[in-house]
Amino acid sequence: MTHQSLEPRTTADDAGEGTRVPAGRSWLDRYFHISLRGSSVAREVRGGVTTFMAMAYILLLNPLILSGKDAAGDTLGRQALITATAFAAALSTLLMGFFGKVPLALAAGLSVSGVLASQVAPQMTWPQAMGMCVMYGVVIMLLVATGLREMIMNAIPLALKHAITMGIGLFIALIGLVKAGFVHQGKATPVTLGPTGELAGWPVLLFAVTLLVIFMLQARGIPGAILIGIVGGTLIAVVLNALDVIDPKQWASGAPELPGSAVSMPDFSIFGHVEFGGWSEVGAMTVGMIVFTLVLAGFFDAMATIIGVGTEAKLADEQGRMPGLSKALFIDGAGGAIGGVAGASGQTVFVESATGVGEGARTGLSSVVTGLFFAACLFFTPLTAIVPGEVAAAALVVIGAMMMMNARHVDWADRATAIPVFLTVVIMPFTYSITAGVAAGVISYAAIKTAQGKVREIGAFMWGLTGIFLVYFALNPIESWLGVH
Repeated sequence: MTHQSLEPRTTADDAGEGTRVPAGRSWLDRYFHISLRGSSVAREVRGGVTTFMAMAYILLLNPLILSGKDAAGDTLGRQALITATAFAAALSTLLMGFFGKVPLALAAGLSVSGVLASQVAPQMTWPQAMGMCVMYGVVIMLLVATGLREMIMNAIPLALKHAITMGIGLFIALIGLVKAGFVHQGKATPVTLGPTGELAGWPVLLFAVTLLVIFMLQARGIPGAILIGIVGGTLIAVVLNALDVIDPKQWASGAPELPGSAVSMPDFSIFGHVEFGGWSEVGAMTVGMIVFTLVLAGFFDAMATIIGVGTEAKLADEQGRMPGLSKALFIDGAGGAIGGVAGASGQTVFVESATGVGEGARTGLSSVVTGLFFAACLFFTPLTAIVPGEVAAAALVVIGAMMMMNARHVDWADRATAIPVFLTVVIMPFTYSITAGVAAGVISYAAIKTAQGKVREIGAFMWGLTGIFLVYFALNPIESWLGVH
């Protein structure tokens, strides 16, 4: 046993320059900087479990999104997609935990999966579509390696970073409300309460009860409020379903019942089915546009999420920058390639990571726990269906409320700040797109600063982002002008 000084030592690692680190801690504490970040092993484990429970729906939702036919008329098997989704999420999240050392979990990005299913697969084969994922992942890693990605993130004004956090909060709250059946698409209005202007069914009632219980537990300062609420809601759902109180058809994600067999073997049949080339029929311009769209989806959705979750975890400095950010960004980019090779679409940091942060997670140990749970799902796939989507959705609304608290940092009296913040916050949920919200905020910030005669305050990177986002919004007219269909 080695003897260490009892005096605190100073370190300049990714925990923060000049931070005082207590000596005599376990190797686990030292490696993940648990005490340094004011956390504990119990909190990290609880946060990792909570994050997994909030993200578990991706194991069912991603296969559903990628269930369509490609240009050749082929489809990907459901069991193979579940395996691919679990494997890619496990590997990416474990890498983030062990090497990024931050409480960020990765899984198949729904924005990326949506692009693959709606824009890419109809024009090429699934292996070629997954090859696109690998390409966009490599592009993002190159941006990180050259320092451009972190420079871009650090160039964004602090007010916009807070706006991104709040926008993500409203975005995930809306996702939770929609998944729970609390909010529906209306006939006379864009959205409505329930399917017909009123709440319908036991599942949405269970969502409301779970949500209120979590808020009440948080108000009492009870640790593990979110996890307790989810577990409690799931147990109630299982009991009600077993007593035939609820019509099984009312559950959006299937009736919550104990499976006959908890164990199943993973199906790796689509692993490694990646092709590069063979795009002569779609053309180089289309390929370039697809990669550009995927980079936008993977780059800015992850950027906004990392900023938001990092702020909630109190890992960001006074300028909204995170220590060790480059590692996290590189691993996030690698997730795009990992997902492509696995056949699950690009992996990206999930906003549900904030649920673990809400339970006190501050280090990569939380991500390791989440990754191990995803790995376990390779063999216990039937268990992933037990937690009802309506119950898990309550956690998203809770975290949305927590992230909206960043509004206190915004100077609402300054129009140059308030207007870009407002647009960022409202456009994210109203368009169901994090990228669109960030784009609106950046463009309006540059426009207002220009109108005020403060062009020099904008900065080169913000001007570059403004140009990119202008192309993003004008992509359809540009394609029409160039004759791209």
